[in-house]
Formats: sequence, structure tokens, C-alpha cells
Amino acid sequence: MKFKAWFQCIAGCDGKHDLGEIIYRCPKCGDLLEVKHDMELLKQLDAGEWKKKFEGRFCHTEWPYGSGVWGKKEMVNPQVDNDNVVSMFEGASNLFWAERLGREIGLEDLWIKQCGNGHTGSFKDLGMTVLVSQVKQMRANGINIPAVACASTGDTSAALAAYCAAAGIQAIVLLPKDKVSNAQLIQPIANGALTLALETDFDGCMKIVKELTEKENIYLANSMNSLRIEGQKTVSIELTQQLEWEVPDFVIIPGGNLGNVSALGKGFLEIQEMGLIDKLPRIVCAQAERANPLYQSYLKGFEEFTPMTAQKTLASAIQIGNPVSINKAIRTLKIFNGIVEQATESELANAAARADRTGLFCCPHTGVALAVLFKLIDRKQIDSKSRVVVISTAHGLKFTEFKINYHESKLDNVDSKYANLPITLPPDFHKVRDAVYRAIETRENN
Repeated sequence: MKFKAWFQCIAGCDGKHDLGEIIYRCPKCGDLLEVKHDMELLKQLDAGEWKKKFEGRFCHTEWPYGSGVWGKKEMVNPQVDNDNVVSMFEGASNLFWAERLGREIGLEDLWIKQCGNGHTGSFKDLGMTVLVSQVKQMRANGINIPAVACASTGDTSAALAAYCAAAGIQAIVLLPKDKVSNAQLIQPIANGALTLALETDFDGCMKIVKELTEKENIYLANSMNSLRIEGQKTVSIELTQQLEWEVPDFVIIPGGNLGNVSALGKGFLEIQEMGLIDKLPRIVCAQAERANPLYQSYLKGFEEFTPMTAQKTLASAIQIGNPVSINKAIRTLKIFNGIVEQATESELANAAARADRTGLFCCPHTGVALAVLFKLIDRKQIDSKSRVVVISTAHGLKFTEFKINYHESKLDNVDSKYANLPITLPPDFHKVRDAVYRAIETRENN
């Protein structure tokens, strides 16, 4: 069966555009495009057949279907030849049962989708495998694409650099100077990307990369390119599959450029139409208080949206004041009876540290999502019986400076409630023993 997909305007303008066309916005109205699939073709297989197909591929080695993304190839990008797929067998990340943390906060059924447990340490791999594969297909079809470029707060550039390196395609990344962690900065450098550190913020980098890709035949890799969304939407499909095709009550997503909100919503809507699920979750978008334009719009019932200049936040990857995917995100939140909430610097840092004390190792963006979860539980907007999935977007090892500074109480405007520093002692058994038992007694009393 030959499955079909194409680009189409999110505002409903007429016209279909081939996935092999270099186009990012509707030529009629200027709004973003999205990838549309021929759902009638997809529905020719019944839900049981799709479930059997997806489960039979999951984490197996048949190329490229062992990938958590390409295991859903028919509903991601059916037009890329298997030989042109660029994959690290991304996805298939752990759905962590956060039983201890859930018990502490009064929630019986809490899960953390560990999207940072991937090749470059963030969920961005899921979208980049689709985009770079499409570029490889286009080049094989004779289209001249000399390079692929992105603006980034760290994780997008890491994913683009790695996948382009695997494909033998030049990557160009524009980063805001001194605003990404060293662990994030070294990734595109190591993978051979042309790395440009601009003396601006993410929104400034985004402005320039859009100009660069409009005027030159360089392919744009940011999330306004909806091919990325097709990979990222597999998170919702995969977590539902891991829950035996039962839909959670709430999914909480950190929000910056807002591609993930629309991506996960798209995944849920498509598998509902295909009959794999029979209801939708509520989607919660969690923003940092210092970069919260969607939250401000939510307070006004989404009647208006005003871009802002994002302030410096510990959640650097979502330090975005003018998100590209704003219209898609608002549309998704309306469909999913969505909630938008914010977290302060102290709330997000302490939420990440609290979760770490139960066996996790959270990035600050996951801290934003957890802090919002704690608020919604305290307000009883989420009750104790709800099944909740928090989307963890990146690995904590990318943010070791954040964690060290937290435990050394060096973060501005943060009261480090869970600081846990090493105790320096001489190599003396008695002093070590005394220190151990004092610490055990203190922790038991707390």
C-alpha cells in the first residue's frame, strides 16, 4: 500500500505542497504549514493491525523500523526511501514510573517520559531524523542543498550536527553567545558543524537564520519546518503504546518554541482517528516565568498574543519570547482543553532537585514541568487518581553547571531546599563513622 503525505497550510488555504519542496510557509497567507497524511489510506488497516505492526518493530533491528520514529514510518514520512533514512535508532525512550515522587506529592500514577535518553541527549533527535532524512532524499533526487541550518538554544544544534554528520551533509548552527551550557556547545563543535556564536538571544538568532534560508538554498531545520513535528509527534504514540494503548489523563510539556505542544497533540489526534485510542488527554504547557508569552495569552483566553523579550532563565532551552509555533500550539490547547502554567526560577530548580532525590536526574526544563505539576496538584486541578505523564526533554548531564550551582547555593533568586554537598574529611575511620551516623540520624529526623 502506498501511503501519502504532503505540506498544507494550517489556516486552511487551498493547495498541497510536496514534501520535497523547499517551503516553510503558506504562499497565500504566510502562516505555517503542517504535514498532512492521507488518513483514509491509513485507516484501511484496522487498529489491531497497526498495534501489531508497531509492537513487532519496537526496538528490533530491521532497518529502519527499529527506530522509535521510523517504526511509525507510514504516518511520519512514507515518501523517504529506506536507503535515505538517517537514523540513530532514536526514540524508544524509557517511560519511567516515578512511584516514589508520585507518592510524595500525592499522585498514584506518575510517569516521566525520558526523551533525553537518546543519542544527543534531547527530544530534538526525534524531529531531526525526519528532517535530515528528507534532505538526503531531496539531494538524491538532484536538488542542490549545500547545507542545513538552525538557530538554537543548544539541543536543536546538537541534534542537527549529529544527524548531518552521519549523513555527510554540512550543518550550520547559530547560537546565542554565552547562553548555552558548555555540554551543549561542544556537541555541534565535535560533530563538525559550522558553529556561529551571535551576540544576541535565541529570537535574534532565529531572525537571522530565517533570512539566511530565505535568500540562499540552505535548508531550514527549526521547528517552523513541520517535518520536525512528524518525528516529535511519535512521543505521544510511543508513550501510549508503552501504557498498553491506554491514554493518560494529563500530559505536561515544557514550552519554549512550542513545537512539542502541537507535535504531541497531532500524534494523539491521528491515532484517535485511526482507532488506536478512544479519548484524548488534557495537555498542560509549562513555561518559565521569565519567558512566558503563551501563559500571558492563556490568561486572556488566547484572545491575543504579544511577543516578549525573554529574560534570562535557568531553563535556557525555553528562553524564547516569540515562539514560532504559537498558532499551532494555541490551536492544539483549545482542542485538548489545555492548561498553561508558569514556574519561577526557585520553583523549577527545587522541583528538579526534589525529583533527583527520588532517582531521576532532571534538566531544568523538566523542572519547569514538574513545578507546574506540583502547583496543579496543590490546587486540586489534578487529583490523586489521575494518570500523569511528564515529558522530560533533555538529559540532566547537559546541565551539570546548573546542578552544581544549585547544590552550592549559587543560583540567583533560588533557595536551594535540597542542597547536598560532599563532606570533606581526613582519612580517619572514627571521623568518617561519626559523620555517617550523624547524617543518617539527621535524614531520618527530616
